[in-house]
Amino acid sequence: MTPRATASSAPRSADALDEERHDWTPDEVTALFELPLTDLLWRAQSAHRRHREPDAVQLSTLLSIKTGACPEDCAYCPQAAQYNTGLKPEPLMDVEKVLTAARRAKEAGAQRFCMGAAWRSPKDRDIARVGAMIEGVKALGLETCMTLGMLTDDHAEALADAGLDYYNHNLDTSPEYYEEIITTRTYGDRLATLDAVRAAGMKVCCGGIVGMGETRADRVGLLVTLANLPHHPESVPINELVQVPGTPLATGETLDPFEFVRTVAIARLLMPNSAVRLSAGRTEMSDELQALCFSAGADSIFYGEKLLTTENPEGNSDRDLLDRLGLRAGLGQQD
Repeated sequence: MTPRATASSAPRSADALDEERHDWTPDEVTALFELPLTDLLWRAQSAHRRHREPDAVQLSTLLSIKTGACPEDCAYCPQAAQYNTGLKPEPLMDVEKVLTAARRAKEAGAQRFCMGAAWRSPKDRDIARVGAMIEGVKALGLETCMTLGMLTDDHAEALADAGLDYYNHNLDTSPEYYEEIITTRTYGDRLATLDAVRAAGMKVCCGGIVGMGETRADRVGLLVTLANLPHHPESVPINELVQVPGTPLATGETLDPFEFVRTVAIARLLMPNSAVRLSAGRTEMSDELQALCFSAGADSIFYGEKLLTTENPEGNSDRDLLDRLGLRAGLGQQD
């Protein structure tokens, strides 16, 4: 029987784990996963307190600005045209309707407004309209984020010129498991978009989804890939699969909640200066599980009733939970 990892067998000291690195090995990260959960939480919380505001949770609201009819085959996604999920496709929204939604989000307490379009990649004609959305949302005093699929260098530069703060493009899973989930674009395509975003001077929002039937080794592979990027993503969303009827991943074994907490904690340790966001799947999480995730270093949530097309806790329930935990809305960075 393989001996269980202990505090002494995990990589480096607790203080050294606090350093920002880009040379993590799978063996090191596997050893972190094998730590007793209480020890892992202590290490993650220690790093969190050194690098982030320990009582602050950043609030982002996500709006689907173009819904459905996507040509990609992501096995988890109800917006893929080839899956019969009952989703009604909707064209790109008018700019003013987007700004109305952004105003409501700001009034409700959101600090960042994220806009997502179900495209493989935007076309030239789309860039001007989404640019107007970016400019309008920024004028309201909100941070801006978009996820529009793959980007060319020219499109990334145009979004940056419009003032976009963050671009979201998740890696989803490990390089080894990726083709089990998506076949219509490659892992290299995703990395190329991240390179284009960085080259244009924007910040990166990039994470993944757990609970898709992957192994722990795949969760290790995802986190190692993220942490070994030349620059850590400024935001790292950790999604738990939402099993949507009609998609290939509509059924299957759900992830052990403690494994989800471990994933959050290790994201915090590997990327200590990044915001680690609890994203999809929170409607199925108890308040106690979410509290454990905050203890593990999560300091960002999606705030609002919808995440593109799936359900999310209502704003009042999130506010109530943060109040009960003694947490506050804030951007999370240390001064």
